[in-house]
Amino acid sequence: MCGRMTITHKVDAMARFAGAAPANDLPDGPRFNVCPTQAVGVVTSMEGSRLYRPMRWGFLPRWYKSPTDGPLLINARAETIAEKPAFREACRQRRCLVMATGFYEWTKDAEGKRLPWYIRPANGDPLVLAGIWQDWAAGEDSHTTFAVVTCPAGEGLSHIHHREPVSLAPEQFAMWLGEEGKGAARLMTAAPAGRFESFRVDPKVNSNRAEGPELIEPI
Repeated sequence: MCGRMTITHKVDAMARFAGAAPANDLPDGPRFNVCPTQAVGVVTSMEGSRLYRPMRWGFLPRWYKSPTDGPLLINARAETIAEKPAFREACRQRRCLVMATGFYEWTKDAEGKRLPWYIRPANGDPLVLAGIWQDWAAGEDSHTTFAVVTCPAGEGLSHIHHREPVSLAPEQFAMWLGEEGKGAARLMTAAPAGRFESFRVDPKVNSNRAEGPELIEPI
């Protein structure tokens, strides 16, 4: 599951890490509580040229008559992405790198209260997630949208949640973007042990209106 993220690395640093040219309309940062329907910078590739550009988080199938015509598809399950009508074409033809710094996940205490955790790469690099994207339009309304691919959680994160976003190492970027032919399905697995560090953070992040660096301070 991936429902909130942070983007605190600078745009130029993200672009260099992904080997992409940055667009001029990327959202300003730092951002400590990025939510679905907001703009996130993602990397796409066309004829081997990579572009770092903004997209709306929440994949809109082409048959939606409006952005609220069906469920908000912020994630796509690796196990079914190739068969689901909403995702199968994008999985084959429109894969992207979702550029972030970290993400939040929640557990519950004995009383059912939601306890937030912050998860980020242990080495301090940007967090690069596997995504799929789609152009959507209805009348004068149009959006370029994406979803994050998820898979069963590995041993590093299974104590927090049973699923995790598919994260990619730099040597995997070209394969996921379709620059190295077929084989991207092999990348849709849990992160290797040691990739992430995770720690509890203040429950104020439970509000999607919260913002600021104190949201990712360990407690």
